[in-house]
Amino acid sequence: MAKWKLRGKDLRKIGFDEGPVIGMTITVVKRHFKHHSPQMVLKTLKAVRLNPEAFIGDPILEPIATTLMGKEKERQKEQKLLAKPQAYRVFGQEHIAQNAQEQMNVAMRLPIATAGALMPDAHHGYGLPIGGVLATNNAVIPYGVGVDIGCRMCLTLYDMAPAKLQKDRKLFKKWLGDNSRFGFDTFADPMPDPILDHSAFREIPVVKRLRQKAIQQIGSSGSGNHFVEFGVVVLEKEDVAIGLPPGQYLGLLSHSGSRGLGATIANHYTKLAMEACLLPKEAKHLAWLNLDSELGQEYWIAMNLAGDYASACHRHIYQRMSKAMGVIPLAIIENHHNFAWKEKGPDGQEYIVHRKGATPAGNNELGIIPGSMTAPAFVVRGKGYTDSLSSASHGAGRQMSRRKAKASFTKKQLREELKKWNVDLLGGDLDEAPFAYKDIHTVMAHQTNMVDVLGTFLPQVVRMDG
Repeated sequence: MAKWKLRGKDLRKIGFDEGPVIGMTITVVKRHFKHHSPQMVLKTLKAVRLNPEAFIGDPILEPIATTLMGKEKERQKEQKLLAKPQAYRVFGQEHIAQNAQEQMNVAMRLPIATAGALMPDAHHGYGLPIGGVLATNNAVIPYGVGVDIGCRMCLTLYDMAPAKLQKDRKLFKKWLGDNSRFGFDTFADPMPDPILDHSAFREIPVVKRLRQKAIQQIGSSGSGNHFVEFGVVVLEKEDVAIGLPPGQYLGLLSHSGSRGLGATIANHYTKLAMEACLLPKEAKHLAWLNLDSELGQEYWIAMNLAGDYASACHRHIYQRMSKAMGVIPLAIIENHHNFAWKEKGPDGQEYIVHRKGATPAGNNELGIIPGSMTAPAFVVRGKGYTDSLSSASHGAGRQMSRRKAKASFTKKQLREELKKWNVDLLGGDLDEAPFAYKDIHTVMAHQTNMVDVLGTFLPQVVRMDG
């Protein structure tokens, strides 16, 4: 008979919660209980879980007991909100729904919050509103980062005449159809990538279980507002980081994130944060993990992995497309949103800055702010504006929910709008129709202090899920 090995599922069955204590317990059992029966081992461990205080001083079991006690102590500690929200800037307030501002008000009552801002594309979300920026003191909020961790914009510029887009639309549609995948449709031959060998896939249990999914989904994009599209780039200003003179270029713009990897990491650690950090009902999705804790460090590693994985997905998109087109990119501009960064504030102290649906706009930092499938995207250079926490909007922002958009418009209206702007759409649906979004020019007008506009991208052939 095969030798019995203690596994995480065995511990969860006897009441152990997910987290570092699982791995620690397995290590202790492997080292000290080689010759004991499974029944005896599980009985002993259950006793430790039920009464960890009784095992303080035990030369073998004390590490498990102290970890359990620490987690229990942290979990039982109720966090109180500040009586009033701290002051923060709201940009384009007249275009932001009240429920998004109310969410930001709650976030600014967190005892760990140090500063905040609401971008002009803001709308209601989970935890932080989309377009919410929040700085915290040594703590990370999984739902302040968002479910699609490291969701990313990537603009690739090619040395190919933009006029070719008008002359040979069928060819560009074929390139998009052959070299992009959305939703459940993934590549049968996913490309290898160094990110898949990251140590987190071996060392963090929840991430380890996701490696096969990460392999399967790499290079693909999600559903909803994710897209890959060809269009015309007009660079109006020269920038040393881009390295190209002003003029017109053929561009490939992609918007995608960390797929199932990021979503599972987000939901897993949000659940653990909500168990460890008790908050009033209106703030429960803003539960945080202290970065001095094992869970906080574990999430931070997993979050950064998801961000790097999102970047790899975009890299595969333009590599596949470049190979099909037979051209090498002239320049690539990209940026994350739905992420948390360690940054220094005006006081010189380090803070954790969450940008949920907000573009990093530090001094001279490049980024892309998209509009909709018929509206331009903007290539921008950040100004490091303190009032916005060196941030800008991540797009035009929704002005109505997906459900309302589907109920408000018809496919005929969408077709007419696409024709008006000379856009060919592959996939997509009414929930992503241009009418569902705010006017990108109005949004940009509210962030002249945040970014300089270097150029625009006008979509012509758009591919989305569906």
